[in-house]
Amino acid sequence: MEDYRESNHDENGRVEMRADANRWLVVAVVALFGIAAVAFAYGYHQQSVARQLTAQATTANAAVNQMQGQINALTAKLNELSAAQSSAQPTAASTRPSVESASESDSEMSMKAPEPASTPVPSAKPAPAKRHVAKRRSPAVDKKYEQLQAQLAQQEKQLKETQDEVAKDRSDLEGTINSTRDDLNGSIAKTHDELVALEKRGERSYFEFDLSKAKQFQRVGPITLSLRKTDTKHKSYDVAMIVDDNELQKKKVNLYEPIWIHTETDSQPVQIVVNRIDKDAIHGYISAPKYKPSELAAAGSTSVTPVSAKTPPANAPNPQQPE
Repeated sequence: MEDYRESNHDENGRVEMRADANRWLVVAVVALFGIAAVAFAYGYHQQSVARQLTAQATTANAAVNQMQGQINALTAKLNELSAAQSSAQPTAASTRPSVESASESDSEMSMKAPEPASTPVPSAKPAPAKRHVAKRRSPAVDKKYEQLQAQLAQQEKQLKETQDEVAKDRSDLEGTINSTRDDLNGSIAKTHDELVALEKRGERSYFEFDLSKAKQFQRVGPITLSLRKTDTKHKSYDVAMIVDDNELQKKKVNLYEPIWIHTETDSQPVQIVVNRIDKDAIHGYISAPKYKPSELAAAGSTSVTPVSAKTPPANAPNPQQPE
């Protein structure tokens, strides 16, 4: 019995030791994980700080480069101004020696004139004329400068007037385009009833059509058409046309968007409008001018006598006298 108790006591001690060892092992593992997490967070923080510093350094370098460019531009302008001043100084210096030489020559002539006894006093009068001529050289330069300034002001005035005219013409053109666009939008029929209303005006001829997707062409009024593609989601279509023996392509044409075609036989453009887009099929109409240029020219050349100017028949009663 005592041996059995001692063996149980030993086994219990071993179990407790193993449990303590496992507990400490778990604590160590948890501590290691905590240290690793702290190290990872610290490293990530350091990387973010390094990225921020790099971005700040890049921004600072860009600002420095921009300031350097501005400094270089200012330096170039200062160099240009100094060069202009240096070029202006030699011209002024060249005019001054000429004036001084002229004055010296005049003084020498005036000094030499009284020496001979036979020379009269009035012979020294032409000297002041030369002095005046020599002094007039610098005002001539000023006069040319004033003329250049006047020409520059005149050119600036003309440029301003031209810009104002261009702006006015642009505004007028935009207004005309807007009014034309409004007129064209107002002459587009979106339904069959609106097409009938347009046709009742009697201004143009209208041809309704239904086209299916095919490579063959179909004659509709003055134009030959062929539907190539439809997009019911975006309400657009692709169409091919034969105009004056030339094949034309129009892609991604929107619903109700007019297509204007100028032909050789018509005085006004032909209009193509699609007011319904289905899968592989479209419905619309073609609007064409009623009269050809030859008919309009013939109508303009013939003189039409107004009714009021016609001679009444002999048996017609005089409107001024009662019957």
